[in-house]
Amino acid sequence: MVWIPLREKVPVAMTIAGSDSGGGAGIEADLKTFAALGVHGTVAVTSITAQNTRAVTGVQDVSPEMVSRQIEAVVNDIGIDAAKTGMLHTSQIIEAVAREVKRYAFPLVVDPVMIAKSGAPLLKPEAKRTLIKLLLPVATVLTPNLREAEEIAGMKIRSMEDARRAARRIADLGPKAVVVKGGHMRGDSSVDIFYQDGTYKYLEAPRIETKTTHGTGCVFSAAIAAELAKGRSLIDAVKTAKEIVTAGIMFGIPIGGGHGPVNPTAILYMESERWNVLCRVRKAVEILESSNVGELAPEVGMNVAMALPYAKDRSDVAAVPGRLRRMGKHVRSASCPEFGVSSHLASYILEAMSREPMFRAALNIRYSEKILRKLRDKGLLISSYDRREEPEHVKRVEGATIPWGMKTAIERVGRVPDVVYHLGDWGKEPMIVLLGEDPVDLARMVASIGEELYEVD
Repeated sequence: MVWIPLREKVPVAMTIAGSDSGGGAGIEADLKTFAALGVHGTVAVTSITAQNTRAVTGVQDVSPEMVSRQIEAVVNDIGIDAAKTGMLHTSQIIEAVAREVKRYAFPLVVDPVMIAKSGAPLLKPEAKRTLIKLLLPVATVLTPNLREAEEIAGMKIRSMEDARRAARRIADLGPKAVVVKGGHMRGDSSVDIFYQDGTYKYLEAPRIETKTTHGTGCVFSAAIAAELAKGRSLIDAVKTAKEIVTAGIMFGIPIGGGHGPVNPTAILYMESERWNVLCRVRKAVEILESSNVGELAPEVGMNVAMALPYAKDRSDVAAVPGRLRRMGKHVRSASCPEFGVSSHLASYILEAMSREPMFRAALNIRYSEKILRKLRDKGLLISSYDRREEPEHVKRVEGATIPWGMKTAIERVGRVPDVVYHLGDWGKEPMIVLLGEDPVDLARMVASIGEELYEVD
C-alpha cells in the first residue's frame, strides 16, 4: 500500500519552554495545543519544574548550550515553521534562544512568562532586562498578561486606555505586534488588545468564573504559533487562539486542589465526536422505528437527542428534524439526525450537563400514569416540575422555561434525575423526558416499555 500524505508539507511548530510535571502548562500544554490544531510539535526544553496545581516546588534549568542544540537539531532535519517561547528562567537561556532565532529567522511568539499561577517566580529578576533587550526585537508577537505588560512597559494598567498605551510602548521595544491579554482586568468580559503598526483590534470573550485556568498563557501563545506555522495571518492566528483558550477554560480539567489546567483539546474532541454522536442518534432512531412505541409518542411528536461532550448550545446537540411521528404501532422519522434542530430536548440536556456532564442524551415520550409507573418499576430516579409555578420573569424570556424546570427538578432530588415530567399548562402538552448517557440505551428502554404496553392491551 502506498502512503499518500494529506499535505505536501506538514506544518511544524516548536515550543521553547519549561516542563510542567503536573501536565497543565509548559511544553505539555503546548504540545497538546499543537496537536489539536493539526500541527506537528517539536520541543526545546529550557527548564524542568516540579509543580502541581498548587505550587512550584522546584526548578532545574537546562544548560544554554543544550537549549541551542535542541533548536539546531530540529531545524537541520525537520525545520521550524514557527515557534513560541515560554519559561526562560535565566539571562543565559534567553541569550541562547535569541541567538538561535536570529540565526534561523523563524516567526516567534513570545509569552513572557514571569510568574506562575501559584505565584512562584519563573523569570529571574536580572533576566527581565535580557528578555526586553534581546528577545523582544526578534519577536513576531508578544503576549503578556496585565502584570507582565506592566513590568515590561514600566507603568500601571488600570483601564483599557492604559492597556492600549502599554501595548504601544511594548511594540516600541521591538516586537512586530503585541497582544495585551485582559484576563486579569475586571469586567463581565475578557478583552484582549491586539496592536500592530499603529492599529488596535479588540478580541472579546465572556468571562468564565472557574479555577481551571492553569496554562492559559501557554495555550494562547502555542495556538498562535501553530496557526502561524500553517501560514495564517497574525490577526487570524490570534483570533483562533482566543477561541481555543476560551473553550479550554470553559471545559477545563478539574483536577488537584489548586488551579486546574485548561483543556486545549476541547475543540478537537468536539469535532471528532460529531460523527459518533450522529451515529448514536441514528441507531436510537432505528430502534424506535422498529419497535412498537407508537402509543408512547406525544401529539407533538417524539424525539431523541445527544450532545457533544463539551456542548455550549443547541448547535452542539443532534436530534431528528421534524421529530418522529406516530404511524399506528410505530413511529417514523421525518429526516436524518442533524445538529441544531432541537431546542426542546437540547435545553434539557444542556441544563443536565451543566450539573453532571455524563447526561448527554434525552428522549421525550407522552405522559401517562401507567408509563410513569413502569419507569418507577425499573428503579429510575424520577423528578418533576410544575409549569404553573413558573415565575413571571422566567415566562417573559424566550426559551427559559425548560432550564428553569430542570433546575427545579434537580433541586427536588439533589442530582440530575433519570426521568423528568411535567403536567403541562395552557397550550402545552404534558410530557415525560428520559435522560441518560447514550440515546441508544434510552431508545431500548422506551422500546421495552412499548412492548409491555401492547402486550397488556
